[in-house]
Order: sequence, then C-alpha cells, then structure tokens
Amino acid sequence: MRIACLLAEGFEDAEFSKPMQALKDSHYKVTIIGIKKGEELTGEMGKEKATTEEAIDDVSADDFDALLIPGGYSPDKLRANDKVVNFVRRCFDQGKPIMAICHGPQLLLAADRYKGYRLTAWKTIQDDLSKAGAEVVDEEVVCEKNVITSRMPDDLPAFIDASIKILERTAA
Repeated sequence: MRIACLLAEGFEDAEFSKPMQALKDSHYKVTIIGIKKGEELTGEMGKEKATTEEAIDDVSADDFDALLIPGGYSPDKLRANDKVVNFVRRCFDQGKPIMAICHGPQLLLAADRYKGYRLTAWKTIQDDLSKAGAEVVDEEVVCEKNVITSRMPDDLPAFIDASIKILERTAA
C-alpha cells in the first residue's frame, strides 16, 4: 500500500515521526507530499526534519491507497492550497483510509468532508468541527468508516494502533 503524508512547515514533531516510523515498520510505502518537492521542513518543536518527496502539483489521489495528516501548524498552512484540499477531497470521496491527528482535521473542514462523521481533534479544532456540523467527541481515537482521528500527541499509541488496523483491513 502507498500512503500519502501531507506535510508543511511547523508540523507537530511526534505526530509526524511516530506514525511514519510505525507505518514503515509495518512495510507501508509512505510518500511525503508538500507544496514543493525537495523542501526541507522542520517540526514546530525543532526535533524533527522532513524533506518533501513530491509536490502536490505532481501527484494524484489515484496514486495512493491511504492518507496521513499529521497535526501542528502544517494543516493550517496546507488548507490554503486548493490542490491540497482537492487531493484530500478526492481521497475521502474514494473511501480511502484517512488518518488525521490534532489539527489534521482542518483539512477535512477545508475539503468539506466531515458531515455525518463522528470525529475528534485538538480542542480548538473540535469546536470548529462542531460549529460546522460534525459530530464531535473528546476521545483519544475515533474510528468512523474510513476516517481515523485523534486529539494530540498523548493519543499517538491509540492513533497508530487504529491506523494500522484500518490499513490491514483495507489491504485484505
């Protein structure tokens, strides 16, 4: 399975590095996609660095089987780009697994893909989702159809476990 990881400057370090490592350890191919190819990005805590492997202009949702959206400031920056939003919308509409943590569900809001879904996110994003009409709960991980959401770095073990399980079910 090929997994797209949407990333921009200021991502939450652990919300990127820990799921990435777990996915790689489970033998999934993860491609870091950003606004530009070859851009070096630094996490908001300065502990992690990542280099984009593909530019959003050069990929299609059809090329991937699942989507990972780490939190931090990254999703807010990415949602300003129409091509990123369309990529998320297409992944969602194709029923691909979408794994979004912390501020990651901001991209679901921008893509207008949250209605009828039970979701969680960082506290301030929970409020945004609720006002937009999503069913929001304050739980460490929520698995709803093809979407996995979590609130914060403390939720990473549950988020990673749920993400691996949905990918295993999808691959079967």
